[in-house]
Parts: sequence; C-alpha cells; structure tokens
Amino acid sequence: MNTEFLFADRQLSLIRYPQKHQHVSLQAWDSADELIIEYIENLQSESTVAITQNSPLVIYNDDFGTLGCWFSHLKPLWISDSYIATRSLKENLAGNALLDNASDHASFEPVTVLTSVQPLPLNSNQTPSVVVIKVPRALALLAQQLIDLQPYLTPQTRVIAAGKVKSITKSVLALFEKYIGETTTSLAKKKSRLIFSTPRQDKKQHTSPYPTRWECKGTSGVALTLDNLANVFSRQSLDIGARIMLEHMTVSSNDVVVDLGCGNGVLGVNALAIAPDCKVIFVDESYMALESARLNVLNNFPDKIGQCEFVASNCLENLIAREPRPKVTKVLCNPPFHQQNAITDHIAWQMFNDARELLMKSGHLVVVGNRHLDYHIKLKKLFGGAKVLASDKKFVILGTAKR
Repeated sequence: MNTEFLFADRQLSLIRYPQKHQHVSLQAWDSADELIIEYIENLQSESTVAITQNSPLVIYNDDFGTLGCWFSHLKPLWISDSYIATRSLKENLAGNALLDNASDHASFEPVTVLTSVQPLPLNSNQTPSVVVIKVPRALALLAQQLIDLQPYLTPQTRVIAAGKVKSITKSVLALFEKYIGETTTSLAKKKSRLIFSTPRQDKKQHTSPYPTRWECKGTSGVALTLDNLANVFSRQSLDIGARIMLEHMTVSSNDVVVDLGCGNGVLGVNALAIAPDCKVIFVDESYMALESARLNVLNNFPDKIGQCEFVASNCLENLIAREPRPKVTKVLCNPPFHQQNAITDHIAWQMFNDARELLMKSGHLVVVGNRHLDYHIKLKKLFGGAKVLASDKKFVILGTAKR
C-alpha cells in the first residue's frame, strides 16, 4: 500500500485504518483530496479567506483523515459518519506528529472531531468561512449534511465539494442547488472535479425527511417498526439478505447475540422478538446505523434497552479488546463488500476472523450473503466447515460453530 503522500512540497505518511487489512493497491487519499488541498491553499495564499475560531474550516466525509491532517494547523471541525474514518484520522495525526497532546488517547486536538449524529458546536456568532465536503456514496447522507449546515451559512461562506467525476451527478448538483444555492463545477482533473456552491441570502431552512420509517414482519410474525437515519444501508426497505435471514433465525433466551454490521438493527431487534431475555450487542462502523438501531429497540421493545449495547467498531475489534470480553454465543452477520468506493472482501474476512476470536466455544456464526461471494470457502478455512441453513436463487445462509 502506498502510504507516502507527496504534494505541494509537503509529505505526509497516511494509512487506511486498519492498515494490516488493507490491500496493497489501496491508499488513504485520492485526486479529489488533492483538488481540495490545492484550491484551499490558493485561497489562503491570495488572502481571500480568513479561517479563525469564529470562522472555522468545516470538513465532511474525509475518508481516511487526509484533509484533517493536511489542514490540522487551521483547527478544523471534522465530521464523519464512519468509525473507520475517525480511527484513520487519529492514526494519521499521531503518525505525523500533529496531535497537540499525544498522551491523551481520547483527544484529536487540534482537530475537533464530531460524529454524524452530533450537532455542530457553533453559536450565533460563528459562521464557517470554508466548508469542504467529500461527496458521499449515499445521496441521503449528503442531503442531511446540507440541511444540517443551512442555519450556519452566509453568502460569504465558501462551500466546496469534491469527488470522482462519475460521482458528481445531476442529482448531486441538484441537492446543492436546493439546499445551498447557485452551484457550478470545475473542469475535471485526474478523474475528479470540484463543486462550488454559494449560499443564498434568502435561505429557507428545510426540515430533514430522516429518519424514514417503515414496518416489516419478524420471525415470530410480530410487526417491527424501523427508523432509518440518512446513511443506513437499505434505508428505504428491508434488504433481501436480511429478509431471508429473518425467515430462518433461531435465538434462545440465554444467548448473547452480536448483530455485526447491524445497519438499522433489524436482526438484533428480531432476536429480542424471538427470545425476549437474550442480550444483544449491536456493532457497526456507522454512527447513524447505531443510532437507528438504538431507536428501533426503543420503538419495538423499550423495556429491553437495558439488555442492549451499541458499539462503534471496526468489525469486532473493540469487543475483542475488552477486559473481560463479553461471553458471546451467536454472531449474526450480513457483510458489506465495499469500503467507500472500493469493492473489497477484506471486511468480510476480518468479520469472520473476529467472530471466531470472540465467540465462546460452541458459539455460532450465522452469515447471509450472495451465492457468488463464496463465503463457505472462507468459513471452511477458519472454522473447518459451514452448513447451508437456507438458500434461494441469489442468497445463502451459512452457519458454523467454534470448536
């Protein structure tokens, strides 16, 4: 993996967390990061913007902390929905000696880090001078972020977004026009381009349409009410993998269940419907997913919230690192096969490895996935075999036990 970022006579060592699991062809930055850095450096050299405590730089969706590190001297507000992006930022700040207090493991100073479910810490006297947005995969997340920004923008605020040319669609530009104001783009360079949006003087504050809410039937036939914040996978309806899993789930009252990559938490909530006395640990790297899962426990089984945990983690590493470890008897998993814009199987591989590490002896891992992903090969390597619990033309549910 290329870790040396050389740009504008400056060098940073940058990794994608967790470095040990990354493919050698991947790196922590892209050409969109370079365009943003070049543009803002030019603004500063021309003295056309003044970034101060009352007029801060705000950064959204910095995939692996490249922008946070480069502009750390400007003390930016840095917002992400991704635990992995947040950990990448921390590792990269530390690796480049950019932390104000390296001995304080909770601090990201000089960068102020916020999750996607936290409000901007700005008062009426503070207006961002520059807002930088890496265009996310989910348009709903972009819409939510633009709605969150609206109250704090003035016509003097520079709103700059960037992404690969193929990701800057008419729909993306329409969101900037709707929520911010007049929007233009730069010419393409290295397959990326910038978006420039000027906040309207007579801005109208929009109400967020999120979370969206819908119902589905759990294993026991109970109707489950599900809220979905903007960046939740399959936000508008139950995904096919989860649907087939719901039809074939088994949980007992003495189980400690991990809903790994929980999304809106439908599998964990269904576990509570099947076995009201079980304990459920919801794990995801998306803060919006975890908040959606928490809302959905409260929606359906509010008296069971004390039996639940909601853990932001890269796969299961934060549970494995605990002392003492939770006594997990069942891991339910519907693995993703992409990270940001890269298609990769390393996340599924790490999920399976972590499940084997965390499970109690005789504990079960239950996985649902597309047939073509061949998860049974990975499970045979790790667990010695896997049984087909259910299948249809497209999906298969595999179960295996820790020996």
